[in-house]
Amino acid sequence: MLKEYRTITEVAGPLMLVQKVENVKYEELGEIELANGEIRYCKVLEVDRDKVLVQLFESSAGINVAESKVRFLGRGLELPVSEDILGRVFNGMGEPIDGGPNIIPEMRLDINGSPINPAARDYPSEFIQTGISAIDGLNTLVRGQKLPIFSGSGLPHAELAAQIARQAKVLGTESKFAVVFGAMGITFEEADFFITDFKKTGAIDRAVMFINLANDPAIERIATPRMALTAAEYLAFEKDMHVLVILTDITNYAEALREVSAARKEVPGRRGYPGYLYTDLATIYERAGRKKDKKGSITLIPILTMPEDDKTHPIPDLTGYITEGQIILGRELHRKGIQPPIDVLPSLSRLKDKGIGKGKTREDHADTMNQLFAAYARGKEAKELAVILGEAALTDMDKLYAEFADVFEREYVHQGFNVERTIEETLNLGWKVLSILPASELKRIRDEYIEKYYPK
Repeated sequence: MLKEYRTITEVAGPLMLVQKVENVKYEELGEIELANGEIRYCKVLEVDRDKVLVQLFESSAGINVAESKVRFLGRGLELPVSEDILGRVFNGMGEPIDGGPNIIPEMRLDINGSPINPAARDYPSEFIQTGISAIDGLNTLVRGQKLPIFSGSGLPHAELAAQIARQAKVLGTESKFAVVFGAMGITFEEADFFITDFKKTGAIDRAVMFINLANDPAIERIATPRMALTAAEYLAFEKDMHVLVILTDITNYAEALREVSAARKEVPGRRGYPGYLYTDLATIYERAGRKKDKKGSITLIPILTMPEDDKTHPIPDLTGYITEGQIILGRELHRKGIQPPIDVLPSLSRLKDKGIGKGKTREDHADTMNQLFAAYARGKEAKELAVILGEAALTDMDKLYAEFADVFEREYVHQGFNVERTIEETLNLGWKVLSILPASELKRIRDEYIEKYYPK
């Protein structure tokens, strides 16, 4: 029998103080029973001898301090899991919202999990094909990697996320592939877009979705990514699946963290975010990866909108320190109608060299990738020069490079959100675009590859 406490002394915003409690632990789950019998949930944030500060999962409206009672459940927030979670849609607390039955659990897992021990990690080295040329060809995603997408408000990161979820696959293995999708603080329209897209394309059959809407409580937003990663850990390390986790939008998550921190009257750090934002983000991101002796893996793509497109904002800045690169969406490309508007020059995948080459993609992949980067950078320089000095100041070779930059954006980067290209098609397209330049200019590609692949 759980002990009941009628010692609520204060309610302030999302926080509540309960006194004279015994044996209550940090992060323990509690139930608040209101005078009318309604049950609400809370989580222990701080313990000070016989006083505990708890955080409410719902609003504090209607809580009568004198007549409400609290019970502590002796456990943290848990997610019931079994293979039946595939194809289902849950809210940020792990409750089904798709009209289907409750999950009959094979096990219940604490959502706080733990980051993978560095000594037990296996090095990411297998290519994941997303079907998107700007990622596969130039900023390759590798199984077990953490590769965030840095976007801005109004840019089509939702469409890009849905496209990756739909198309991603590990080549050359028969192992099962699943997608775990966690959405924090998104609008009803966005949630509807994702659910409809997943159902229409059949991606829902191999997906688990956790949706937290903008009007849901902030504390639920803090639980959502942990719910998603708990589901991913179960599928990857218990069921040997390759799991791709897409989390959107990390900015909304950090805002919720800031809201709770302000309610606790903590000393703020940069831009009002709590000083432990880095540590908190790391506890999420570091749960992705591969383990030795385990067939499954978790590959993580967090999506965040940079406030005012500012890469130095604390959220993208700290994310960049923890993850292995970033894919950046560019507003200028978006204005030109290039979809997806991936700005390849500032984008980076730190593990791309590990997942490409003979036996993984194709022998010429590394050389063509380096050549495309170099030629595109020179083409953009030539175009900037033409803006300042006029076209007449360009040499014939500069004009060729400027033309290359335009064709590269129009044909290679631009492919729309419904086109899937195999890695072969992407590499062949790279050669086709490079053929604008004379073979003598391809200084970063070995002669034998030019001989073999350069279009005659």
